Amino acid sequence: MIEQSIFQTLADHASLNKNDTVLDVGAGFGFLTRFLASKCKKVVAVEADNRLAGVLQERLNDLTNVETIHGNVLKVQAPEFNKVVSIPPYQISSRLLPWLFSRSFECAVLIFQKEFADRLVAPVGSEDYGWLTVLTYYKTDCELLDRVPKDLFFPQPEVDSIVIRLTRKEVSRFALKDELLFKKLARSLFSQRNRKVRNAIKPFLTGVLARTEEDAAKTVETIPFRDKRVRELAPEDFGALANALA
Repeated sequence: MIEQSIFQTLADHASLNKNDTVLDVGAGFGFLTRFLASKCKKVVAVEADNRLAGVLQERLNDLTNVETIHGNVLKVQAPEFNKVVSIPPYQISSRLLPWLFSRSFECAVLIFQKEFADRLVAPVGSEDYGWLTVLTYYKTDCELLDRVPKDLFFPQPEVDSIVIRLTRKEVSRFALKDELLFKKLARSLFSQRNRKVRNAIKPFLTGVLARTEEDAAKTVETIPFRDKRVRELAPEDFGALANALA
């Protein structure tokens, strides 16, 4: 990011204060990290690239409220944080969000490629609607905020980006008996998004749940929404399906 005014925009959207511990994923050379350090109690800066991690630590060693971590954020033991302000590597976007949703946080202000961000708020039945839409809806309030033109980056990406804010819901939108089952079910069903639920769910029943073919066939006739297509199911419907199987 070569336009540093964006840093203030991110901080404003996160309502940063001196009590916050902020996670910066893919901290790079630490420009955003240094800015955040002036706004909050502590910054946890994670960088996976071997070359950049050393430079990052050297550049920020004068800051007592910054902890640098060399490693993949999805695998390292990151300390607790209550907010995320970051321009993460775009290639980890779809893996970063489920990881983030498994952590406790108040809000996350992130820059994603616009086409990815659109998937997080896609309407039911649209081409962009998928398992990440369902999971994001269950876990957070998601807002698409400021457009970030591609010429604000160097090297320049092929598409524009957008600032998003995820605010963790204190109470989930619907009750689940087994959250892990719900996540696995949504991912499995969306691999066959255009099929009817009665057909799309069979591999999940015989694979993940290890049901026999006979048991799976019986189960299909008892579940809700079995004659709707996967893409037509609202997030609440995936919750009802998961609860019926739990």
